[in-house]
Amino acid sequence: MKISMQLKYDTDIVAAAGQVAELERAGLDLVWVPEAYGYDAPSFMGFLAARTERIEIGSGILSVFSRTPALLAMTAAGVDALSGGRCHLGLGSSGPQVVEGLHGVPYAAPVARTRETIEVMRAFWRRDEPVRHQGSTITLPLPEGQGTGLGRPMRLLTPPVRPSVPVWVAALGPRNVRMVAETADGWLPLFFVPEWCDRVWGTALKEGAAARGPELGPLQISAGGLLAIGPDAERARELARGQLALFVGGMGAPGHNYYYDLVSRYGYAREAETIQRLFRAGDKAGAAAAVPAALLEATTICGTESYVRDRLDAYREAGVTHLQVVPVPQEGESEATVVSRLKDLVG
Repeated sequence: MKISMQLKYDTDIVAAAGQVAELERAGLDLVWVPEAYGYDAPSFMGFLAARTERIEIGSGILSVFSRTPALLAMTAAGVDALSGGRCHLGLGSSGPQVVEGLHGVPYAAPVARTRETIEVMRAFWRRDEPVRHQGSTITLPLPEGQGTGLGRPMRLLTPPVRPSVPVWVAALGPRNVRMVAETADGWLPLFFVPEWCDRVWGTALKEGAAARGPELGPLQISAGGLLAIGPDAERARELARGQLALFVGGMGAPGHNYYYDLVSRYGYAREAETIQRLFRAGDKAGAAAAVPAALLEATTICGTESYVRDRLDAYREAGVTHLQVVPVPQEGESEATVVSRLKDLVG
């Protein structure tokens, strides 16, 4: 397994570039640059490309509703050129609150739009002919009646440094996961529990894999959680309570929250309802306290070296190729120290 890590949303991006360089020296393989509604991710990805040498740089994630497929293809090709072929393009559909509230774009057919975005981007990267696409959500060129009628098929002006950039998709719902297993290079599932993967996503993954083209190779998976290693490291998992409560209780509107649905499919429907009710009532501490201890442990990697080794085996068995961690240093450690120790355990 490779080791990956996502940067914080609210970090000082200039200072974070120095941290990433340190993590690169410690053995981190891939860094994910987030994008919510603060700074854009590609600007920082380009900055990281100039400040690092080996580490791969991914967007984690760009919404398919925030940019056209052509711009996404151009952006990924640009970062790939700046980094010498180290770019990974992480995509997702986000949700209606952000897409319609921030971008002013209708949140329509997210699974189909993601699939067609991937198809169009790859057509641009191939650069073998001007791109035409007739889909349910994307049409290139724009036909008469939807514009001037003067649009013409085009190709990227500059040849990409690679014929394709690895495309990862954040997905949790069965339909979306099936599409990812069929079409994407990699899958980004948040709050992934290896022992529960087959029960929750097994059918979707198998159906997608059956339709997957051999040229894509096996599906890569980046998953993990908060990481602490040591005799007292179990206490560190309490730091993840707030994030679970935020995502289950406050990310998305009631009836349209992917994380609430996931936790319910994990077998915690009653607890998810309690978390959401308390969080939306303003009782964030109560919502965090309502997160079940078993769920907290299952979605984190905190314990002794032998415990962490066992968890690594479980992630490997579930097909995880990139262990994505949030390092929590113990006394006398830094994040880079934790990554270095993990690198030794991964082997």
